[in-house]
Amino acid sequence: MTRNIDTHNIDSNTDSFNRTWSPRLLSVLRVATALLFLQHGTAKLLGFPHVASFDNIEIASLIGVAGIIELVGGVLVLAGWYTRPAAFILSGQMAVAYFLAHAPDGFFPLLNKGELAALFSFVFLYLAVAGGGAWSIDNLLARRSAYTPDGDRERSPMIEGAAR
Repeated sequence: MTRNIDTHNIDSNTDSFNRTWSPRLLSVLRVATALLFLQHGTAKLLGFPHVASFDNIEIASLIGVAGIIELVGGVLVLAGWYTRPAAFILSGQMAVAYFLAHAPDGFFPLLNKGELAALFSFVFLYLAVAGGGAWSIDNLLARRSAYTPDGDRERSPMIEGAAR
């Protein structure tokens, strides 16, 4: 007995699932990354969590400025507000951190302890292109501005994960 499988229906369901959940999971990636990243900024500037090597950091030093960028950029990415420019700056900061602090100790990130800096750099680069996802302030603001005076909704590529 041969059973015919309707692959068109499966593809349609998969496409619908992906359209619905991709922007939401993008937001989950953004929030998780920002929460992990924020710890670096708060440790440098606020002393929490405490890292002994960050004691007595001068705000005008390279590490102090990095802490400011990490704290401000981390909060922006966490909220999904100005996600693209904030993530682009953080991606560059992590690339610089990798090449200044890790690459001189060897080529391979596993050996030079630069995996986290490299991963943060590429995740932030992705967020700089993809945006904040469905659950972001950027998306909320784009949805609000997508209404025309007569109340009809315009479909905008700026609206991530918005239903038609």
